[in-house]
Amino acid sequence: MDDLIRRLTTETGIDRAAAEKAVGIIFEFLLREGPADDVQPLLAGLPGADALMQRAGGEGGDAPAGGMMGAGMRMMSAGLTIGQVQSVSRTVLDYARRQVGEETVAKVVSGIPGLAEFV
Repeated sequence: MDDLIRRLTTETGIDRAAAEKAVGIIFEFLLREGPADDVQPLLAGLPGADALMQRAGGEGGDAPAGGMMGAGMRMMSAGLTIGQVQSVSRTVLDYARRQVGEETVAKVVSGIPGLAEFV
């Protein structure tokens, strides 16, 4: 997971704390909105995902909107711009593809309405 966080800080210019929070928010979103049978293997293949979700959930509370909008709002509250939200989201999913495989990630993405168009 350190490689992912390092990559995010380098590519997007956000600091480590914001990168960790954003990744945790994305994983929380996938867990909450995605098909459980597909999300569990994805998260199990990403050591450190649970810790990032716990940290992200402990500070942000519930966003006023759910779904992708709520996750995006939480990341912007953590200091990301809308462009950084999209860049971070794409990078996280690319990282997941390399770690757990394209098929696993594709199942999760296709199981969340509208996500494929965003990332």
